[in-house]
Amino acid sequence: MVRMPRADSIPGICRRLVRAGPAALMVAGLVFAAPARADDSKVRISRQPGFVYLPAVLAETHKLIEKQAKAAGLGDVAVEWVNLTSGAAGNDALLSGNIDIVDSGSTNMLLLNDRTRGDVKGLCGVGSTPMLLLTRNPDVKTLSDFSGKDKIALPSVKVSTQAVLLQIAARKAFGPDGTTRLDPLTVQLGHPDAVAALASPQNEVNSHFSLPPFQQRELQNPAIHTVLNSYELVGEPVSNAIFYARTGWFTRNPKLAAAIVAAIDAANAEIAKDPLQAAKDYIAATNDKTPPETLVAIMKEPGTNFSTTPYGIMLQARHFYAMKTIKAEPKDWKDTFFPIVHGLPGK
Repeated sequence: MVRMPRADSIPGICRRLVRAGPAALMVAGLVFAAPARADDSKVRISRQPGFVYLPAVLAETHKLIEKQAKAAGLGDVAVEWVNLTSGAAGNDALLSGNIDIVDSGSTNMLLLNDRTRGDVKGLCGVGSTPMLLLTRNPDVKTLSDFSGKDKIALPSVKVSTQAVLLQIAARKAFGPDGTTRLDPLTVQLGHPDAVAALASPQNEVNSHFSLPPFQQRELQNPAIHTVLNSYELVGEPVSNAIFYARTGWFTRNPKLAAAIVAAIDAANAEIAKDPLQAAKDYIAATNDKTPPETLVAIMKEPGTNFSTTPYGIMLQARHFYAMKTIKAEPKDWKDTFFPIVHGLPGK
């Protein structure tokens, strides 16, 4: 069993760090005393399939974390990227100590932040992209058309970003009592498997709350159409990819944490400077078959935002609290993120 540090022990940790030495490191305007030992020489980061993780893919391909760590005086830091298919798997790996940083949707971080009483927090945003609810059922034009004969694939039921947005959409469509009306129709399925299911008329899964580039690939099939666009639903970007970690790792690795955020900023600068090359690099790294021009078009869609700024955190946190999925309601998005990004205009 993983032992969680008490939330009220964090000030004690900070006091011990202050006593560890007189040197101080400025991180996002906050001073941390130098730890008794140097930052770790290795960091393990999970990754999932999907174009929203483009900055992380570029960070890996171009060794941006290694470069930023060396520039920060940390020497040669080994970065291990671990393939996982869902945020739930990432959370399990984080709590078991098998990885140091999860790259997943912000809902998964919010769950762990609540259940560990603040031990798990966001490190930075990675990306946000519109997500489409797709179906091959020709009779389904709106949410009210879904019935018991439909199955909707989600990366995780009830707690994934898609699951939360589906509940928000249901609440708007059916009222507060209908928030969970579509939950019985949802099934947990990774995006690549959901693409295959949707393409097969014999598969009981006939709908998918998807993610780029999978949704673009699915829409090439004329039998598949869009029921819902997440950006049109909430009218703002939602970070469906963020980095998050445990407090012990962050306090032990202040310079490395800053180097990782700087690496994602550097990746985002590459995307902004040359979107087509970034798309080609993504294809080369992932063996994705999406044409690079299609990926560039995704980058230009409203709601697509590659940034270390977290978006839509409070939207999802308020929904989780209303649904009693989490016990404590954050008052501000900064309550769930490390101070290294508190200076950014998150929401």
